[in-house]
Amino acid sequence: MTSTLAVQSDIERVFRDVYGQAVATLVRVFGDITLAEDAVQDAFAVASDRWCSAGVPPNPAGWIVTTARNRAIDALRRAARGRTLHEQLTVAASILGDAGDEWEESGPVQDDQLRLIFTCCHPALRMEHQVALTLRLLGGLSVDAVARAFLVSEAAMMKRLVRAKYKIKAARIPYRVPAAADLPGRLRAVLSVLYLIYNTGVDDMERPLLRSEAIRLARGLVALMPDEPEAAGLLALMLLNEARMPARRAGGALVLLRDQDRSAWNRTLIQEGHAIVRDCIRRNQPGSFQLQAAIQAVHCHAAAFETTDWPQIVALYDHLFSILPTPVVALNRAIAIGETEGAGAALAALDAIAPNLDSYHLLHATRGTLLRRLGDGDSAKAAFERAAELATAEADQRFLAQQIDALGADPQSSSIDATSGSPVAAPADSRRGG
Repeated sequence: MTSTLAVQSDIERVFRDVYGQAVATLVRVFGDITLAEDAVQDAFAVASDRWCSAGVPPNPAGWIVTTARNRAIDALRRAARGRTLHEQLTVAASILGDAGDEWEESGPVQDDQLRLIFTCCHPALRMEHQVALTLRLLGGLSVDAVARAFLVSEAAMMKRLVRAKYKIKAARIPYRVPAAADLPGRLRAVLSVLYLIYNTGVDDMERPLLRSEAIRLARGLVALMPDEPEAAGLLALMLLNEARMPARRAGGALVLLRDQDRSAWNRTLIQEGHAIVRDCIRRNQPGSFQLQAAIQAVHCHAAAFETTDWPQIVALYDHLFSILPTPVVALNRAIAIGETEGAGAALAALDAIAPNLDSYHLLHATRGTLLRRLGDGDSAKAAFERAAELATAEADQRFLAQQIDALGADPQSSSIDATSGSPVAAPADSRRGG
């Protein structure tokens, strides 16, 4: 039983690590997203059966790609109609050849993933379809997980994904990085998708490869579009967020910014992020990702929580809100105001946007923290309990339970993670706010 459980754990790990890369590879070869997705899922189903008896192969990622390729070819053969399709199969098989047996994360799949992102972010698709499809294909998220990210039902998300894939096929959207003239028109969607993939890895600490893949793809995008400051801003934002990751958890529990061990922050990533932010400032073409990176740079520059330049952070949030007036940006700004003008001013700013974020657990967690600081323990408890009802991540639920328990000990001991505008580090331009 232990061996079987270990193998299942390995399969889940491989799925998290290579699903998106495998789908991208198969889409390049066969030009059909649905076929590629189904084939990769079939390959993992076969792995679940065979690896339990034969053991995990030396190159599990290559095994998945090879098996998925064969499954896709078999599916096409079953649906083959005449000589033309048979010839297409022969060409497709020769393109991939035995590449799956040698497939590694550092191979040509890097370009495959960028191609797939640009395919999913074609202007013929609606923005929510672009983001949802990319999260599903490259992030390897379940339909239910993608639905939760958009606060819609699983059935509604399934329809959304089916429509997006049909549109790509019906409109014959090419699987490639578009021409230089077409790149700027798709940049915003591509940047948002990459950041969402990164944030998915932040929310699910068991999926660190999502964060590293998002950073790697952001580097590729900067190389592809070196004159686009927002691409550089996104890369800086990811790097500065990633620099703090080692200190954000302790024993599986969330650690607030005030309590983080700053000696554990990755100084190499901070230096790189700061250098990119300085270059963006020199360009003087501020955009939302650059401003968010600048906010993170201020936090990372502070040697201690108490020495943080909060007035500058408020000013940056003011600028960010002027170009990205979303409720989540307003939430983050309210928290920064709490550090400069006090909890009462922050609560007043928060109440102004509360109707727009009533189903967002971070709003209620933030209210709980502010009410606690104001000494209103009963209202704080009610706010934390509401946040716990809405939170879906186990770590968030555990954190909120701790806040409720702590109310009886010290009504002013809690602190908001003001880097993110919440106790659980959700970036300002995040899934449900940006």
